[in-house]
Amino acid sequence: MKRICTIKFISALIISQMQAHAQSDSLKMRELDELVITATRTEKMVSALPMPVTVVSQKQIQQMGSLRLNEVLQEQTGLAIVNNHGQGLQVQGFNPEYTLILIDGEPLIGRTAGTLELSRVAVGNIKQIEIVKGPSSSLYGSEALAGVVNIITENPTANRAAFSARYGSNRTLDLTSNLQWKKERTSASLFLNRYSTAGYDLTPQTFGQTVEPFHNYTLQAKAEHRFSDAWRLSFSGRYFAERQTDNFNVGSAQTPDLVSGEGSIKDLNLNPVLHFKPSGNFSGRISLYHSRYRTDAASRHLSDGKPFDESFFNQTFLRPETQLIWLFSPKHNTTFGAGMVQESVEATRYTQRQQFHTIYAFAQHEWLPTEKWHIIAGGRFDNHSVYGSQFSPKLSAQYQLTPKIALRASGGVGFKAPDFRQLYLNFVNTAAGYSVFGTEEVSRLIQELQAQGQIGEVFFNPETAGSLRAERSLSWNFGGKWNASEQTLINVNFFRNDIRDLIESQVFARRTNGQNIFSYRNLSRVFTQGMELDASQQISDYLCISAGYQLLFTGDKSVIERIDKGEIFRRDPVTLITSRLSRSDYGGLFGRSRHMANAKIFYENKAKGWTANLRAVWRGRYGLGDRNGNLVLDDASEYVNGFVTLNVAASKTFFGEKLRLQVGADNLLNFTDPTAIPNMPGRLLWTSLHFQIR
Repeated sequence: MKRICTIKFISALIISQMQAHAQSDSLKMRELDELVITATRTEKMVSALPMPVTVVSQKQIQQMGSLRLNEVLQEQTGLAIVNNHGQGLQVQGFNPEYTLILIDGEPLIGRTAGTLELSRVAVGNIKQIEIVKGPSSSLYGSEALAGVVNIITENPTANRAAFSARYGSNRTLDLTSNLQWKKERTSASLFLNRYSTAGYDLTPQTFGQTVEPFHNYTLQAKAEHRFSDAWRLSFSGRYFAERQTDNFNVGSAQTPDLVSGEGSIKDLNLNPVLHFKPSGNFSGRISLYHSRYRTDAASRHLSDGKPFDESFFNQTFLRPETQLIWLFSPKHNTTFGAGMVQESVEATRYTQRQQFHTIYAFAQHEWLPTEKWHIIAGGRFDNHSVYGSQFSPKLSAQYQLTPKIALRASGGVGFKAPDFRQLYLNFVNTAAGYSVFGTEEVSRLIQELQAQGQIGEVFFNPETAGSLRAERSLSWNFGGKWNASEQTLINVNFFRNDIRDLIESQVFARRTNGQNIFSYRNLSRVFTQGMELDASQQISDYLCISAGYQLLFTGDKSVIERIDKGEIFRRDPVTLITSRLSRSDYGGLFGRSRHMANAKIFYENKAKGWTANLRAVWRGRYGLGDRNGNLVLDDASEYVNGFVTLNVAASKTFFGEKLRLQVGADNLLNFTDPTAIPNMPGRLLWTSLHFQIR
């Protein structure tokens, strides 16, 4: 009953305010005017880009009331938040390790098993979020095989100060201050955020919460000085720190062995950049980006205080880069760039400090042969100290069929380099009974175990493991845009991604005690393909609605070949009858939904200071894990049921927009699935207050 009353209240608020006579154009569609830089590394209008790009504006983020990056991205068409070693981003069916996350064009590091935790990023100072789908290795190199998400933060433009506080369910508290200063040729800004929560518990019958209490701090500073119209120097720095507690039971329910501990995360980024534009046709930048990420964790048995586990992970990243842009004519524009990446990692489960270095160069040319054509061609060459050299080309084109219809297509090659874990990991889990060795370590370690008489059987020659190849994808995107009217906009995109040399873990050997030893091989050939559809309609000066849908098909080509040969079987758990699998039984790759959709209603009456919105996100069922022993998604019991989340927010401004009061509810329908989706805590009610001084 409470859910129905809340929805009726929002609907009544919207209808009553639509009857007002005040005029507002703040919800007019701005798609043609939005400028983005991620897709081409140069500033372009999104309407002119020949590849699929999504822009999430600052105003939309504010009206949603979102606090962290994962909350914003989960509502965008074609994106799914997956709970795999943290909350990562799935794009066009690719796992999180294939999407590059940038802040102001520079990469965030510190991935756990390939996943970058999106909740590390506060959104209180974000100007806009740019999402480029499809392979972007031609500009950004490794980790951009599926696409790029670039978080663009605000630049200081005036003297102002803003403060906000939000409190909600689970004693969640978010405090933010955003200070900006500008005088003549010099400007600076400082963003401070503190976020804390008491966590939540979806399984109260067990020791420890689903998410334990934690708190974190974000400090981000930007400064710029213009020496002249042609030369300016900018500096940005970001520091993130988090402390968290952890409680769990390593025993049984009958004989518990309780463990408690603490962990910390520290993330530091520094980036000085020299910008120059000596003429109207030539410009460039020189940057030196440095990032450091470290985690520490320690836990003890509560019964006797003895240590249970201690671990650390320390990663550094250094990248000097130069980028030059020549505008030869109104129809020709060329971008060149070159740089070097130096990475190192030290960790508890690595035998020693490991280092990578990469030297790269990229080039891109934009050509407008006629008023109807826009063509972009480019490529990037990377030379890596371990896996050798890679070349990643890409070609994109847009054709203006009519004044209202534009067709676009892009094709490119992406690559994903083997990471430190796949090359150098040395992890032995005696409790669970397995070991994982990186490909650069597995041959030596198995030989040592053989000499000790600990190896019972070898399945793959470990000497061949060291030649691990980079994963590569051949991807195509084709679609179009239809401006049916000034109030209606429709985008459609079809995509196909073929991934070769996918890196997967395999059992290389078995100890005499039966424990398996895993390492990594280039094995599978997989594909993802589907369609994305976005539509928005301006109902009135106050009201805008939008909807999005993704249809996704995925599969492992080697599995399909084995199904066609009749080599894969399944057994009915009730009748115990064994049968061969057919193609119609095969559900594709685990963790991918065949269907996803969203629908949003945004209302704004700027004259009276009211905003309200209602956002629904549906994720169809997806495979969680194999339960019948054939390692293939083929049974209904192996799926997580589909679900809908409903989010609402409303706000009112006072004193000429200096004060904003906002209330909202996330996951209004209170959906939870403790087993399959532990990162969804149930209904979250919140209220916030924002104050601004100009």
